Amino acid sequence: MRFAKQTHSRIPMPGKPGTCRLQVKDLGVTLEGESILREISFQLNCREIVALIGPNGAGKSSLFRSILGQIPYTGSIRFELAGGYPSHPKIGYVPQSPSFDRGYPISVLDFFAAAISRWPVFLPVPKSLREKVSECLERVHGEALLHKPIGALSGGELQRVLLALALEPIPQILILDEPLSGVDVGGEHLLMDMLDEIRQTYDLSILFSTHDFSTLRQYADKVILLQQAILKVGTPAEVLHSSEFQSVFHLNLGEEGGQTP
Repeated sequence: MRFAKQTHSRIPMPGKPGTCRLQVKDLGVTLEGESILREISFQLNCREIVALIGPNGAGKSSLFRSILGQIPYTGSIRFELAGGYPSHPKIGYVPQSPSFDRGYPISVLDFFAAAISRWPVFLPVPKSLREKVSECLERVHGEALLHKPIGALSGGELQRVLLALALEPIPQILILDEPLSGVDVGGEHLLMDMLDEIRQTYDLSILFSTHDFSTLRQYADKVILLQQAILKVGTPAEVLHSSEFQSVFHLNLGEEGGQTP
């Protein structure tokens, strides 16, 4: 199924009452005596799509793990509801696509049911749980994947299943680590259209990392260039045409995002 093309203005929308912002201030991460991140400060507003870019080893996954509370950090990570009231957000997380043995015998239904209910994969899934899984997959237009073997999924199909899992229950913030990795060129825009639709449908914020700069102008409200510290924050055009970007990636991007000599 293809998504209708979204007209994405890259202007943060006000959101509905009770929506949120995530405020990261002076965050630092040191692991085994090595400084991984330092003085990281940024804000993720309600309904924004923010892209995190940087070379391998820049600390993108460590930043995500800090927000998820998986590793210790200094500084502060504060989530606020409308009106400035602090709260604890629901966060959905999609890791980098895991690989599955192509001969793995369980279906998407078995995998999903075990993940959300701890139902044993070797037992038949009861009707009520099957209906719940189907409902979750409908959020990402993935109903047709219900009985497909998990090991037979394409990269885009697997991302769709993992995304559906991250949306149960519906979070306030959705974090995706390299969601376009392993997805073919045609599937990249399909996946980004889906994220844009999800953002608007469920009134949530999205923070994702990527090495694919071609999608940023169309889909991202803001881009953060990271290399242990934040080197540049701004609109896609401001970051992709910056001297900091050229210094890190040794690329000069034209108006359409393509590489120029």
